Amino acid sequence: MSYLVLARKYRPQTFHDVVGQEPVVRTLRNGLRRNRVAHAMLFSGVRGVGKTTIARIMAKAINCEAEGDDVPCDSCKSCLEVRNGSAVDLKEIDGASNRGIQEIRELKENIRFFPTRCKFKIVIIDEVHMLTPEAFNALLKTLEEPPAHVYFMFATTEIHKVPVTILSRCQRYELKRVGFDVLSGFFAKIATAEEVEISESGIEMIVREADGSVRDGLSLLDQMFAFAGEGDDGKVVVQDADVVQVLGLVDSQVFVKLATAVLEADLATCLQLLEEVYQLGVDLKRFAADMLSCFRGLMVCKTVDDPALLLAGSGLDLKVLAGLAGAYSQETLYQLFQIFMKGVGELQYASRPRLAIEMIFVRATQVGQVVPAQDIAAKLAGFLEKNGGVVPVNSISPQKKTVPPEPVVKKEVAESQSSSRQSEPHSPSPEPPLSPDPVNPPKPVVVEPKKRDVTRDWQDFVTYVKERKAWMAQTLRLCDNPRLEGDKLLIRFDNPADCTVLSERDNLQALTTYSQDFFQAEMVVDVCALGTHSDDGEGTSPREERRALASDPLVELVTDIFDGKVVGIRTGPKFR
Repeated sequence: MSYLVLARKYRPQTFHDVVGQEPVVRTLRNGLRRNRVAHAMLFSGVRGVGKTTIARIMAKAINCEAEGDDVPCDSCKSCLEVRNGSAVDLKEIDGASNRGIQEIRELKENIRFFPTRCKFKIVIIDEVHMLTPEAFNALLKTLEEPPAHVYFMFATTEIHKVPVTILSRCQRYELKRVGFDVLSGFFAKIATAEEVEISESGIEMIVREADGSVRDGLSLLDQMFAFAGEGDDGKVVVQDADVVQVLGLVDSQVFVKLATAVLEADLATCLQLLEEVYQLGVDLKRFAADMLSCFRGLMVCKTVDDPALLLAGSGLDLKVLAGLAGAYSQETLYQLFQIFMKGVGELQYASRPRLAIEMIFVRATQVGQVVPAQDIAAKLAGFLEKNGGVVPVNSISPQKKTVPPEPVVKKEVAESQSSSRQSEPHSPSPEPPLSPDPVNPPKPVVVEPKKRDVTRDWQDFVTYVKERKAWMAQTLRLCDNPRLEGDKLLIRFDNPADCTVLSERDNLQALTTYSQDFFQAEMVVDVCALGTHSDDGEGTSPREERRALASDPLVELVTDIFDGKVVGIRTGPKFR
């Protein structure tokens, strides 16, 4: 017992039967009527919108034997042969399985001969983007100057993979997704023709799953007809619960409850609803995508005057969405929509989808009400205007006592004031503020400058020297562990050649002057190489110690045995 599925049974056979592609159909029919048919046509679009079907209808129309402009007639001998698949002069090729240059060579050899029965030879290549680059190159010359008795028709779902050299030689037709209302009406007619009862909401759920594809929708409709039970009169009846169960859908009210819980920061309700959905065995990735669509609906209802234009067939109650969106700011809805969009993207690669969705809810419920920046600016402007342009300190942080800043005192030397303050006894209780005396004004407070340290501020000292003698600063960068011992500044170099020029009398005198000016202290500069008699430093420097360890015979023996190298040497008590 053979059964013809709905997708084949209701495949369009004439231009009148094509669903939802009026611009393409009108162009092709006008071209046939005015004898302006291109020798090569390329039909592109998503799956199941009628690319190959329209190509076959066009092949029937070109060779149709009927008189008049309304072709194809679908009743003449040529049309019946195309419909039955027995047309000799129609060659339909699957680009996925005949993609090599050898198949294209055989095709080119075949089209050299005139048609056997019909007026023209028709070549249809489905999924043409699957051809190899060599096969495309073999077609170029034929497409540019084809024989007068041959028409080429290509179909593809990935037009971006077709070389531009092919595209430029074809007349292109972009097939769009079939609209929601058109597809709903088409499926309703099929249900009536098949004597199956199905509600309008059930058809809408199937149309949403089809996503603009006629073939996908017919396959789902065929599945529902097989699943549904029979009524009292023996007629097949498709219940809405059957559609939800077969397609694995979630009731739209669940998404409204989840959206409400998210907006109210009710994480417990979100997790409870997710548990219910999980127990039903729903695909969680699909559930998250539908949740994203729900927040898209909230955003559309908030920003668009007529949201039904963008949310037609979404399955959501637009009145409920509009009421829910009206209670929150656009910024809040935008932020939540962004969180769910990012979460759904991350969910595609998550090994544990449920945990990923729970984390989405955690992040979403922590957003809170987002206040627009312009509202904050308006409130601040009103507050300033009310207070004469001055913001009271206590009004900014009422719960914290604000300490007024201390007055800035000019740095001056006042030795007498400093000595008098040192002689005053310590008083445990704070003294009352003194009123200003015009005769004996208060003297300024002494502020001593921060003392510079040789080790801490050495790089700043090098920069200071660079502004005066660049070569001297470059030499000082090579010194090892400069330090101050008493009044002597010890500058040691690992290489004796580095301190030769610096040790000259004039240079050493200049360096001493720079050191005293920068560090503001009397000091004597001592420059020499490490290991010499003038080196009065304490012990061996870290660089000398590392060098000695690197040249140790035992270390060299180990590196030779294991064919290795020394990549780092650490010294000090911690590593000994």
